[in-house]
Amino acid sequence: MAAVEPLHYDEVPTTFDWMAEAACSGKSVLFFPPRAERPQARVRREAQARLICQSCPVLDTCRASARANREYGFWGGESEEERHLAGFTVAAPIGVRARGMRTVVEVAFPRASGH
Repeated sequence: MAAVEPLHYDEVPTTFDWMAEAACSGKSVLFFPPRAERPQARVRREAQARLICQSCPVLDTCRASARANREYGFWGGESEEERHLAGFTVAAPIGVRARGMRTVVEVAFPRASGH
């Protein structure tokens, strides 16, 4: 299990002005998955995003913002899964969202689910 990195709220930006300096500006297609993305495509897309993040002047600010705001997508050199493993989760991480909803529906409405 990964150790949880402390989040210092004095490091979390209160505005999004830093985004103007981000290396990813105009490249959001690499940082957010398309619908029904295959695992191999995700690995390739995130590898390209990671390369952009490595040279970004606001990398640390971006990462802190994504962790504090529970963002979806690839931010600050981290995927949602990597943030989750570091102890910072979104409400429904990709890959868990659909399974979790089906379980809730089956439990709440067992006859309606058809199972």
